[in-house]
Amino acid sequence: MTNAMQYLGNDFYCDVAIPNIDNLDVIEDTASVLAYRHTRPFWAVHIVVVPKAHIESFTTVAEVDEPVVRELLAVVHRIAGGVESSHGAARILTNLGTYQDSKHLHIHVSSGDRLR
Repeated sequence: MTNAMQYLGNDFYCDVAIPNIDNLDVIEDTASVLAYRHTRPFWAVHIVVVPKAHIESFTTVAEVDEPVVRELLAVVHRIAGGVESSHGAARILTNLGTYQDSKHLHIHVSSGDRLR
């Protein structure tokens, strides 16, 4: 996805990924959650799971967000289980504060060696 390399905003998911889902290698697409192979992977297996509605961060989740976060975690659970089963190991990660490049809650599911 060439837009990913040129993007300079602060919410890649709302601005680029979700509106251009046809350009992604989608793993799972539900009413509220999108999971796809990272457009610029850091690990040999690198999947991003993101709510389609804007939630800024794990630490800004509000009570109203609970149904979406439950669905998000259910998708992460399924995908991480599949990655672990296929590759023998999986990691899940979310970033907060200044570690969070895109100000939209997202969870990385990965396995294997770091690529960059």
